Amino acid sequence: MPEPFSLLFPVYDGNQPDHVQRAFHSAVHDQTLRPHQVIIVRDGPVRTELAACLDELRKSSPVPVTLVALEDNVGLGPALDTGLAASRFDVVARMDADDIALPHRFEVELPLMEDADIVGAGLYEFVGDTDTIVGQRVPPVDPRGIARYARLHDPFNHPTIVYRRQAVLAAGGYGDLKLMEDYALFARMLQAGARAVNVADPLVFYRVGEAAFKRRGGTALLRSELRLQREFRRTGFTSRAQYLRNVALRGGYRLVPWWLRRAVYRPVVGHLAAVPPGRPDGTSGSQASPQGLVNR
Repeated sequence: MPEPFSLLFPVYDGNQPDHVQRAFHSAVHDQTLRPHQVIIVRDGPVRTELAACLDELRKSSPVPVTLVALEDNVGLGPALDTGLAASRFDVVARMDADDIALPHRFEVELPLMEDADIVGAGLYEFVGDTDTIVGQRVPPVDPRGIARYARLHDPFNHPTIVYRRQAVLAAGGYGDLKLMEDYALFARMLQAGARAVNVADPLVFYRVGEAAFKRRGGTALLRSELRLQREFRRTGFTSRAQYLRNVALRGGYRLVPWWLRRAVYRPVVGHLAAVPPGRPDGTSGSQASPQGLVNR
């Protein structure tokens, strides 16, 4: 049997109650393998409608829910670090409050944690609802490919991640590097020797739109990008040539108009794909084994 695990579920005032409810249900009620604890991190005050939604989710949850209510909006990285401290288990799964997990997500990922410190998976990108798929992210699955890819891009899809809390804490936790905290953490984990596994098959529907591409640019994010690249170079994670390449490519990506970022992103990172035939949630009628998924 897989180890017991917690689900780390951050929410802030910008989330839509209907998205939060659907995300929660997909990652808890609808899973073939349910978490043993859900940690809802409320990142700062939320409006009445969203507060009522969270209260109802706590009451109706089939598994225990721990609510971590932060007085101020501290940002995703610090909020996740606070939530990790509330976990009763070493294995922790991430879930964003506007995405949708496929029902067999944890059934696939949790057995792989027996020999891993971090497990990720592919994802579908959608707009509006899950019947409108606009792309698919397929992560590198070979250990050497993960290590090589990490020098230029985050090799993991953060919304699909399951990891060991001790490995995260040993790497210093998330910290506070806006929109880069996950990449920075995963790079430190890889440097520290974390055992990494990626599943190529999509296990999460990831919500995208104009706002997603707008958040990926601007001078504030450029500063975060440069800070990240300096840290990679300082610790030896990247070579000087890789550092210069990353500053040029990734830094330039932050400064172009959002619509150009979207145009570049689609063919490079988001491979267009259709939902496979089968159930309405996009899963096939017969599930592949976890080992088979990893080896594809």
